[in-house]
Amino acid sequence: MNKLDRLQQYIGKYSSAVIAFSGGVDSTFLAKVATGIFKDRLLLVTATSSTYPESELNESRQLAVQLGIKQQVIISEEIDIDGFADNPPDRCYFCKRELFSKIVEIAKQGGYEVVFDGSNADDLKDWRPGRKALKELGILSPLCETGLTKNEIREYSAALKLPTAKKASFACLASRFPYGEKITKEKLDRVGKAEEAIQRLGFTQFRVRSHGDLARIEIAPEELDRAWPMRTEFISICKDSGYTYVALDLEGYRTGAMNEVLPR
Repeated sequence: MNKLDRLQQYIGKYSSAVIAFSGGVDSTFLAKVATGIFKDRLLLVTATSSTYPESELNESRQLAVQLGIKQQVIISEEIDIDGFADNPPDRCYFCKRELFSKIVEIAKQGGYEVVFDGSNADDLKDWRPGRKALKELGILSPLCETGLTKNEIREYSAALKLPTAKKASFACLASRFPYGEKITKEKLDRVGKAEEAIQRLGFTQFRVRSHGDLARIEIAPEELDRAWPMRTEFISICKDSGYTYVALDLEGYRTGAMNEVLPR
């Protein structure tokens, strides 16, 4: 039995579900597989906040329509949650606890049996304090449970002709700040503005890491050669967004770069 078969078998144990849907590679793939099993007994819930760019929200809506699945958009403003804005290393716990508590309530009111999230097997290799909140609330992670990695999900997504098969990985904008630096709406807007402008330059996988008045730009290693001659554009973008200093990270983009300061 391949992993896709195992995933379908895992999902098929339940009668209905709500999926926490960001419109990213993982949750879109999960939604596609789940809708083939649940039909109209499936609901996508997408949370909007200062940490989630409007462009991502709009894309999630388009994907829900393409998939033919009901979607509910809710507000989950993380920076209003006690403990979140102070940006401790377990910041994601507070966010996930707040968000999934709301999704669990939606599932109960709608009579849905379970709540799924799109965590994949690779997520278990990095610091993921939000996993604790998922366990506390009884959220299930089918992609993790069936051992599906990000690359495998991309391959299956391509076979299913999903538009997200090659979509760049995205994490909430709060992940752009060093632990301990207070997160504000103004700072989130600043980093979001810079990233949207860099995306318009044609870069696919990158981050603007925000260190006070310094913007540290991480570009995927395979795109770094194209980035070097664009120094002037990067400076202009970041200063127009409100930064004083601009740096291009020689190591390039890597997942969870802000976790590198945490004890191993």
